[in-house]
Amino acid sequence: MRDWQSVYKDDREHRAVIVKDVLEDMDMHPVLINKKVSAYGFGNFEIFVAPDQVIRAIRVIKEDIKFE
Repeated sequence: MRDWQSVYKDDREHRAVIVKDVLEDMDMHPVLINKKVSAYGFGNFEIFVAPDQVIRAIRVIKEDIKFE
């Protein structure tokens, strides 16, 4: 996972989980990393994908996932 790249960050876990699930449904293999410091509530949940999936993942996130 050394070369994997972050394609999504959010401070709300449920949104990051939705993004991860959508990318999994698109046959990608995303990884959700909790970078939140629980004692202070700072930080984000990040989604990482393999380098060859970055462009596709970003496109799916921008075009297919809407949070309102």
